[in-house]
Amino acid sequence: MADKEKIRAKKIFDLLWNEFPDSQPALEYSNPFQLLVATILSAQCTDARVNIVTKKLFKKYKRPEDFINVPDKELQEAIFSTGFYRQKAKSIKNCCKALKEKHEGKVPRDFDALTSLPGVGRKTASVIAGNAFGIPSIAVDTHVKRLSNLLGFIKSQDPIKIEFRLKELLPENYWIVSGHLLMNHGRKTCVARKPKCSECTINKYCPSKKAL
Repeated sequence: MADKEKIRAKKIFDLLWNEFPDSQPALEYSNPFQLLVATILSAQCTDARVNIVTKKLFKKYKRPEDFINVPDKELQEAIFSTGFYRQKAKSIKNCCKALKEKHEGKVPRDFDALTSLPGVGRKTASVIAGNAFGIPSIAVDTHVKRLSNLLGFIKSQDPIKIEFRLKELLPENYWIVSGHLLMNHGRKTCVARKPKCSECTINKYCPSKKAL
């Protein structure tokens, strides 16, 4: 049964990879530090909105020192439209202080070192490790959580359980792209409010599909 599930999962992701061959992070960034800041800002906010904010933000603040030195109110105003701006400003500043004090101002490649940074959990650490450094990892966002359940990979809302279940099912070289594929599929076809099952390229493998 376990082997059958791995085969089904791989078929699903092969089809999605064929449909979205250029899957990349939706957040726009030029280096690991920018991706770290953008990912912190993306909590409870759309990637599109974050990209609008960071386009201006990264022109003005380029290094951890810049974020440490900017007055709190100024940073809060700059990121206001991403929501939860006070907490996010605090997280970014504390994270930058930790980068300066413990990592010589550079974003660490080590996963545990990433999760030890203020404001950085497993999801953010996985985004950085995978997309900035190419280290096999799976970031579980709302799309990954929803589709993993709909596709019958797991029955759980626990992001850590979902992460490790997908790692069990998929070859390591699929880990990083898997989140991007599910995000693209969730936005284009398996829309939360009205899934387009009749147009879905993976409907024959989906236990949640509606009658076609």
